[in-house]
Amino acid sequence: MTVWDRPEPPTGPVPLDRERIVAAAVALADDGGLEAVSLRKVAARLNAGPMRLYGYIATKQELFDLMVDDAQAEILPAERPADWREALRVLALRTRQAVLRHEWLADLLGGRPALGPNGLAVTEARLAALDGLAGIDTVMRAVETVSAYTTGAIRREIANLRAERATGLSKRDWQRASGPHVTRMLATGRFPALSKAVHDGADVDAEASFTTGLDWVLDAVAAKLTRPPA
Repeated sequence: MTVWDRPEPPTGPVPLDRERIVAAAVALADDGGLEAVSLRKVAARLNAGPMRLYGYIATKQELFDLMVDDAQAEILPAERPADWREALRVLALRTRQAVLRHEWLADLLGGRPALGPNGLAVTEARLAALDGLAGIDTVMRAVETVSAYTTGAIRREIANLRAERATGLSKRDWQRASGPHVTRMLATGRFPALSKAVHDGADVDAEASFTTGLDWVLDAVAAKLTRPPA
């Protein structure tokens, strides 16, 4: 039985329910990452005994599942765009925005399907955007492809943000500090394609990189949708 199917126990002297527990856990994670979340710390934040929490949540993984589902409520737009491409684009952009608000979410995306009500609603919205435009197998592969790009790009962005905090170096500072080494390596002539990218490529910010890549992925999906069956 999943945590969503299991009824909550009656509340005690200190008001408690899964919604309060999840809100406390999300606040801890927003401040200190997933490593800051434990049932003991959540209980302390709620002025409740740790053992009381086990009546609502059996394991730390269940708590993480509930936290992910809570965050996924932020991904769904108030209204779904009628155009399939815009619908998928909005969901991807809102996923990125949710992760930027809750960095810990990047560590929990991309695994097994989310089975909470909000997670299922997000999956439904992605599939519904393409419903009727191709066979179900094509629709599923298209949704998987867009989701894989979204998750991968977001994780790379979050990894860069964490590296900046860990080293105290901004992207520009890191580039300047690494410049002499990179210059020496490129001068060997062993990396001509990389040299061209370094010297001639445009430097874009994370948002522009994400949206450009997303548009290219959606172009590929569009090509599959318009291709006649073999």
